[in-house]
Amino acid sequence: MIIRLLNRRLGEIEAPVVEQIRKLPVQQLEELVEALLDFSTVADLEQWIQNRPMAIESQPGE
Repeated sequence: MIIRLLNRRLGEIEAPVVEQIRKLPVQQLEELVEALLDFSTVADLEQWIQNRPMAIESQPGE
């Protein structure tokens, strides 16, 4: 759903950025939902992602 909202707001999001978003933990995804309302360009999204701590790629037991 977040990807769809971003695509609607900013235009088609490139695959590498989508992959970065998919790796975000739930808490950061919730923050992204609020933050996307302030984005006007894909650069805003990319900057937001860069300012976040690195997402953990896998959790124990996955």
